[in-house]
Amino acid sequence: MTSKLFNRSKSTASKPTGAKILPKLSKKHLGDLVPRRGNKAAPFIASALLKAAGWRTVGEIPNIPQAVVLALPHTSNVDGVYAIPSLFALDLKISIMGKHTLFKVPLFAQLLNWIGVIPIDRGNKGSVLQASIDKFKTGEPLFLGLAPEGTRQYTEKWKSGFYYLAVGAGVPILPVAMDYKTKEIRFMSLVYPSGDIDADLPKIYSQYQGVTPRHPERLSQPLQDINNSVD
Repeated sequence: MTSKLFNRSKSTASKPTGAKILPKLSKKHLGDLVPRRGNKAAPFIASALLKAAGWRTVGEIPNIPQAVVLALPHTSNVDGVYAIPSLFALDLKISIMGKHTLFKVPLFAQLLNWIGVIPIDRGNKGSVLQASIDKFKTGEPLFLGLAPEGTRQYTEKWKSGFYYLAVGAGVPILPVAMDYKTKEIRFMSLVYPSGDIDADLPKIYSQYQGVTPRHPERLSQPLQDINNSVD
C-alpha cells in the first residue's frame, strides 16, 4: 500500500515554477534549543523513506524552544505518510493534543508520550485552550502542532484557537506547508502574534500562496482566496 502511495506521489510531481526556492533542511541544521526526539536510528530510516518517495524538507527552523506549528493544507489522511517521516528524519519533536482517555492503558500511554501526544480533556473547550497554554508556561521545550482548518474537507474559515493559544502562551507561530506539486514539506517564516488577529492572519495566509494540496478541491477558502489574489 505504501509503495502505491509513493508511486502516485511521484507521478503527480513537477518542478516549481517561479516559486521561491528554499534551502534543503536536514537534522544538522537544527539548533540546540529546538525540541528533539533523540533517536539515532529513526532519522536514517525516515530519510531513506522520504528519498524513495521523492519528497524533501526545505526552509528553516529557527533555534527557539517553543512555537505553535501550523500544518497546512490538510486534505487527506495520506498527508501523514510524508509528514511523519519528515519529522523523524529531522529528529524534530512536534507534539499534538490527544484525548486524555487514550492514556488509561499504561503501555499505550508510554507509546503516546514517545510520539509526542499531550493528553487533553476535550469536554470543555475553554479548558483545552488554557491547558495548552499551561503546557507552554512550564518552560519546557515544546513545538505544538495544530491543523487550523479543523477538517480534511473544504471549510470556509480556519478555527482561531491556534492564534489565541500563541497569544496566551507568548510564543510565535511557525507555518509549515505540504506541497504536492513540488513534493516539499516547507518550514516557513515565523509570525509573532500581535493580538490583532485580523492583522496577523493575512501574514500567515500569504505564505501558503501557490501551495498545492493532495485534493485541491478541498482547499480551505482562505487559501483559495490567497491563491486567486492578484499581486
